[in-house]
Amino acid sequence: MTLLLLAPRINDTGLHLLTCARRRGLRAHTAVRWEVPDELAGLRPAHLYGGPLFADVAAGALGVAPLEPPADWLATLPAELLGRRVECTTLAEARRLRRPAFLKPPVDKLFPARIYPDGSGLPGPDALDDDTLVQISDVVAFAEEYRLFVLDGAVRTASRYAVDGALAVSPEAGPEVLSFAADALAAGGLPSAVVVDVGRLDDGTWAVVEANPAWASGGYACDPEHVLDVVLRAAGPATAVTPTDRPYTRPVPDVVR
Repeated sequence: MTLLLLAPRINDTGLHLLTCARRRGLRAHTAVRWEVPDELAGLRPAHLYGGPLFADVAAGALGVAPLEPPADWLATLPAELLGRRVECTTLAEARRLRRPAFLKPPVDKLFPARIYPDGSGLPGPDALDDDTLVQISDVVAFAEEYRLFVLDGAVRTASRYAVDGALAVSPEAGPEVLSFAADALAAGGLPSAVVVDVGRLDDGTWAVVEANPAWASGGYACDPEHVLDVVLRAAGPATAVTPTDRPYTRPVPDVVR
């Protein structure tokens, strides 16, 4: 029986995925600890949904290969898709920044993603290695932001999640959103199953916000059936990963129990 294992801290998206997966006949289960339950460890094929910590402890035991966008993907996009300057550099370089910027770790949540007055407020070498990647973006204001679950380069489901920086969930995603999404996805450089956020800036310009792994992303008001389709591809059996997706697999650490 196909397994879908969810992280212990289940959210609304997780609850929807459990319902949809069970309706399809999958064995959908929420872990009670940050590990794979012994009674489920041998089930194959297996899939997972949860954050990076859960992926790191469960993927190896389940034979799962989580797909994630490259850390520098946003910085590689052409300027017309960004509406702002974006670069990906090392933490050592980012600490030298002497202007306000939106700073975030492009992989995992190693430090708070927010606007910093300059780079001096970033974690020091005693906390994080100098070669830790940091994404530096100009400070802009998004009037609206939308989440897109993407499979094979096409948007499967979308929803609004913010207005003027505040949570404002709605299933609305009009033709402008999907038209811009098509342009952004045409740039390539992403795995076959991924989440991409886009938004409209205060001046009316459309811009890519970021890309995230589908297996660690909230669904907001997206259709949960389509969300499940994307999640199952994004964190499924390593033996089923195509050569095209192989460069996007997250390294799975050895876990000692």
